[in-house]
Amino acid sequence: MDNIRILVADDESRMRKLVSDFLVRKDYQVVEAADGQEALDIFFEQKDIDLVILDVMMPKMDGWEVLKEIREYSQVPVIMLTAKGDERDELNGFDLGADEYISKPFSPKILVARVEALLRRSNLITEEAKLETGGIVLDKAGHTVTIDGKGIELSFKEFELLAYFMENQGLALSREKILNHVWNYDYFGDARTIDTHVKKLRAKMGEKGDYIKTIWGMGYKFEP
Repeated sequence: MDNIRILVADDESRMRKLVSDFLVRKDYQVVEAADGQEALDIFFEQKDIDLVILDVMMPKMDGWEVLKEIREYSQVPVIMLTAKGDERDELNGFDLGADEYISKPFSPKILVARVEALLRRSNLITEEAKLETGGIVLDKAGHTVTIDGKGIELSFKEFELLAYFMENQGLALSREKILNHVWNYDYFGDARTIDTHVKKLRAKMGEKGDYIKTIWGMGYKFEP
């Protein structure tokens, strides 16, 4: 991932450093801009930016203006950052072509997870054949799972469910989102199907089953 360049535009130096530090730890190259005009200049001068993280409230040009200019020439993935929780702002961002929208304050780990999900969707990083975390190794090619070196038997859906959790580590996942990604959009069953599969998956994972946290009234989060 050391050849993927990400432009981070925010007028708060502390915020830029926080975001940049987390991205650099994941081996991304980061270019910073302190205002909207500088962000645009960098984007068009360097021509090799793979993803843009844009704060909405910036001097000289705000994030919306920058996004609008970028979309005239490029479909590069763009994540908008804002301190506002106004739904109209979010809709405005999507209308202008934003790919993701994150309200401040946010967890940098969540931001990195969104960045990686966007890059995967854009085919800039390929999905890993093996997922490893917290003593769990999931091999997609071999369709095997080991926990602390010992193999466990999972059904096809349990395997897909665990893979989805591991790929979205730290993210709150609604039951609807899980249904759409693991059971696909053509599934019309009850969301309780997910709860049943999670219960079975937890049991087979033993102590590691505690990694799957329940978010009451919403869904689940995978946190080793």
